Amino acid sequence: MRARGGPAGLDARRPRARVLGQEDLGEARALCALDPVTAVLAAARLDVAAVAGFAAAGGQAWGFPAVGPLVAVCWSGANLVPVLAPGLAGTDADDAVAAFAAMARAQGRRSSSIVGDRTVALALWDLLAPRWPPAREVRADQPSLAIARDPDVEPDPLVRRSRLDEVDLVLPACVRMFAEEVGYAPAASPGSAYALRVRSLVAEGRSFVRTESVDPRPRPGPRRDGAPLVTFKAELGAVSGGVAQVQGVWVDPLRRGRGLAAPGMAAVVVQTRREVAPVVSLYVNAFNAPALATYRRVGFEQVGTFTTVLF
Repeated sequence: MRARGGPAGLDARRPRARVLGQEDLGEARALCALDPVTAVLAAARLDVAAVAGFAAAGGQAWGFPAVGPLVAVCWSGANLVPVLAPGLAGTDADDAVAAFAAMARAQGRRSSSIVGDRTVALALWDLLAPRWPPAREVRADQPSLAIARDPDVEPDPLVRRSRLDEVDLVLPACVRMFAEEVGYAPAASPGSAYALRVRSLVAEGRSFVRTESVDPRPRPGPRRDGAPLVTFKAELGAVSGGVAQVQGVWVDPLRRGRGLAAPGMAAVVVQTRREVAPVVSLYVNAFNAPALATYRRVGFEQVGTFTTVLF
């Protein structure tokens, strides 16, 4: 795919996208189902919109073309997630990306990232870069991995779903993982969007942890004697179309190098495939060789490549 466009006059001569309504969600979700692993992030938000409306889903959906059957959709919310129908290529693919770029420029940057299939996401960013603020980081090579069978590693029997009475234990681990992965700590005070998101994942049974009975680190402020330590955690960040995408995989630095990651992920795979979705997916930075080796040891195989543009 070659990014084209830029001048307003050129965009004006190309096919346009449209904002989708409730009546369009069936068609949009069917398009995502054609490649459910690649589309799971957008599809999960469309699922929420179909049940509870776009306000509850936290964004809006765009469809391409503006008239006729959809061949591409783009979710615009906390993340900007373009999805093209499998096989869409050449000028048709270029036109879809250009149409979404025009929508995004008109709306202004509201998303904290662009994420999706590498070719599509990079082409979209090429068109937005001249108008949007600079990206903080472009992670252009992120293998997309999936597994649809039993793992090759014995699952860790201590990895389990988090409980609601453990949110205060899980939230600090999530904050630390986020800071390591993204480069800054999210606002996580009680009632913040991040804290509510973590609580929601726990409540929905989409948060997994391994704990030890005592956290040996000194902590500022009041602290219970014998406070437990989260040694491994992961969440199902998006679930749709028979696919559950794992996010936020993290091992506490005090326990790294002790072989917790592969059995922990194997446990997540087993429990997720048994109770949530038959396919478990994730994406990881190509430069993170230890993580890639761990996931491949578990049995994940590469099915595509993502790109994330962070703001």
